[in-house]
Amino acid sequence: MYIAVEGMIGVGKTTLCRLLQDTFQAHLLLEKFEENPFLAKFYEDRARYAFQTQMFFLLSRYRQLRESVPIALQRGERILADYAFAKDALFASINLLGEELSIYQQVHDALTEKLPTPDLVVYLQAGTRTLMQRIALRDRTYEREMSVDYIHALNQTYERFYQERRWHAPVLLIETDHLDYVRNADDLKIVENRIRQALHLPPFQSSLLPDESGTRNDYANYD
Repeated sequence: MYIAVEGMIGVGKTTLCRLLQDTFQAHLLLEKFEENPFLAKFYEDRARYAFQTQMFFLLSRYRQLRESVPIALQRGERILADYAFAKDALFASINLLGEELSIYQQVHDALTEKLPTPDLVVYLQAGTRTLMQRIALRDRTYEREMSVDYIHALNQTYERFYQERRWHAPVLLIETDHLDYVRNADDLKIVENRIRQALHLPPFQSSLLPDESGTRNDYANYD
């Protein structure tokens, strides 16, 4: 079983993966974003460093998934990742233009064919205001340069990816503006139950309704 948790910068992907690791008895696969030597420079000058930043992420994510996921799945292990490979194309679509975007897309498409597809993408959704508050709260040095306009544009791109079914995997959307699964055990249980429902993985409460849980029942099998 291979679950990828996705969503905007600051939405709480890694936190949720850590909280659910023991519950699902899964191997945790976390993105190594801090290894990208261009990331800090990118937030200072997006136009100049976008291509280098994007290509480093693309190859780094591919290498990590290629080395970890197939072996774990062959062993029958569960995998819980805080990103899906498709996210790379999402960021490229907003950060790259012209020939750089064309070159990127060719490499991305070639690499995608060699990677396993998640059994489920858990898409954590939040409004731009909520995201800015969470980004400020965790206070990463290089994220201090992020503008509201950039976060809003990126958030809209995430929504388009969802609406256009571009995750190439079954997707479970969970709205997180009013969820606090870090401090509230009931909220964490709601998220866990939704994931179990989507995967038909007992035990779960099939009677739990979307309006009771604070999530939208937008699970769909995307080809």
